[in-house]
Amino acid sequence: MKERIDLTVVGPEVPLTLGIADEFERAGLRIFGPSRLASEIEGSKAFSKGLMARYNIPTARYREFSDPLEARAYVKEIAPPLVVKADGLAAGKGVVICAAEDEALEAIENIMVKKAFGPSGARVVIEEFLEGEEASFLAVTDGKTVVPLAPAQDHKAIYDGDMGPNTGGMGTYSPAPLMTPELEREVMERVMKPMVEAMEAEGRPYRGVLYAGLMIGGVGVKVLEFNCRFGDPETQPIMMRLEDDLFDLLMRAAEGRLAGVRLKWSDKHAVCVVMAAGGYPGDYARGSVISGLDEAGGMEDVMVFHAGTAFKDGHVVTSGGRVLGVTALGNGIKEAIERAYRAVELISWEGAYYRKDIGYKALRRLVR
Repeated sequence: MKERIDLTVVGPEVPLTLGIADEFERAGLRIFGPSRLASEIEGSKAFSKGLMARYNIPTARYREFSDPLEARAYVKEIAPPLVVKADGLAAGKGVVICAAEDEALEAIENIMVKKAFGPSGARVVIEEFLEGEEASFLAVTDGKTVVPLAPAQDHKAIYDGDMGPNTGGMGTYSPAPLMTPELEREVMERVMKPMVEAMEAEGRPYRGVLYAGLMIGGVGVKVLEFNCRFGDPETQPIMMRLEDDLFDLLMRAAEGRLAGVRLKWSDKHAVCVVMAAGGYPGDYARGSVISGLDEAGGMEDVMVFHAGTAFKDGHVVTSGGRVLGVTALGNGIKEAIERAYRAVELISWEGAYYRKDIGYKALRRLVR
């Protein structure tokens, strides 16, 4: 109250799952973000899967386990490929795609026995592997009205060609040619609106950003996961293309006034390339001095978003795994890709790593 802050926007999932929105509302402060009960949609994959099953929201077949012996026995009964997921929050790294039985057994050992993700791995969800392409679909909701944001397509794997372990995201582009207007309508009618209605029916009214990670394949749209906050790095290119006032949108959501809102989007394409510390998503060094930020940030239609950085002894240094999200606009996906990578090449630090193929899925799809 003292600082007369009009609206607080919560970024990370952890404070949301701990109930920060509830605390603000009890204090009479406006906040954008779902309640503790509503945030369980991301805080527990088992809860989310159960909700989807009860309300006929399309997702992969699954089983959940709290006993590693039972989880191992189930893996031996079914044929891989399959996916093993830590139930709780794991910074986007608690999902293991297993092509063979021994990989699934190792994932169960690491998550449930060795506690690679701490208490988040006390329970696992084991589900069928879905074929297709992933896409991200975000919407803002006040609990009644659901306003879609521009779709985006993320790159989860650490290496080019979608190889290697999953990360929190190595780059994104928007719009996503994969998401046709017809598919967008299907996602809204079969996924986003039904989930908001389901949360209301469960006594967990949802207000904030609803993020659906989707698999688009031969069997149509299926939900991989839900998140209760803006995604990183999906949000960077989406926000670069938004032509409306973001504050007004979020305030309307916080106050239950989204009815009738339609957003305007730039026709330009946006690409975000994540620059990471060498070794991520495993162990990585911190404290490396970053150079070239002013040069890259000074480019036209380029924004350098900081994620894992700190200021030390007059220098910007690395302090996390995913360090920067270098984002550029372009007249078409090709120009956006080229501009983003020109900016990336101006930035350096010891051990810097980034994928070289962000956006090329979209490029291939558009030139077919």
